[in-house]
Amino acid sequence: MAEKDMQDHAKQLAGEQALQNQVGERFSADWKSDQHRERRLVSEFIGLSGMTFFLSGGASILAQHGGADLAPYQFAFILSAIAALWIMVAVYFLGDISAHFNPAMTLAFAIRGDMGKAMALTYIVVQYIAAAAGSSLALYLFGEGGNLAATMPKEGLEIKSLLFEAVLTFGMVLLVLSMANGPKLNGPFVPIAVGGYIMAAGTMGGPFDGAAFNPARAFGPDFALGNFTGYWIYPAGSLLGVIAAVITARFLRGPAKAQESQAAMGTPLANED
Repeated sequence: MAEKDMQDHAKQLAGEQALQNQVGERFSADWKSDQHRERRLVSEFIGLSGMTFFLSGGASILAQHGGADLAPYQFAFILSAIAALWIMVAVYFLGDISAHFNPAMTLAFAIRGDMGKAMALTYIVVQYIAAAAGSSLALYLFGEGGNLAATMPKEGLEIKSLLFEAVLTFGMVLLVLSMANGPKLNGPFVPIAVGGYIMAAGTMGGPFDGAAFNPARAFGPDFALGNFTGYWIYPAGSLLGVIAAVITARFLRGPAKAQESQAAMGTPLANED
């Protein structure tokens, strides 16, 4: 009877608790170790600083050395391709450590119970620092041409931009929560799917409000330029999108499983095959 109770209890566990129950004593030693936490944070810094560096640098270089004046949709298409390709590559080579690269994604994992709230907050702080560092380096190297790919809503369209960011974030978060179902966040199709979504959403929405669906990506250029006009729209919209996506993912797929939490938390060095 006691064994049946234990089995029923295990079935009720979700996310981080399910992973802890599955791996037993190794969980605290491996997933909670300072070394593994530091690896995850460094991975997040590389991924997000790289994205804002390429976006801000790409915008500045295109504006100053592109050889032609580009229409807004052309500018959005090129920058979306840059962002999509970088994220796709970064998820491939960092996905087994950590590849959220978006405070909205980290918040979704935390709400769903895939990772602890204290670590999620640390992630978000590092992500913002990384985004600011990437755009600041681009500003130093290339100047502020192309407004460093800063996102800014059109005047009078703030509420529509807020809702648009919520919709884009909803799609991105739901996509990742639905596909992160293995021990790595870089399963063979995840980076391609994420890159494709960034390319489509960025090209379609870029001329409208910049199509950030990532509060840190919006923060980086704003920080480098010292202009936060309209910035509130991006974290507020992302928050709405995250909540809706987590609820929808729970409805579609049920509680997070142990392997989904491991996808969010990465694979410790000691347990790599």
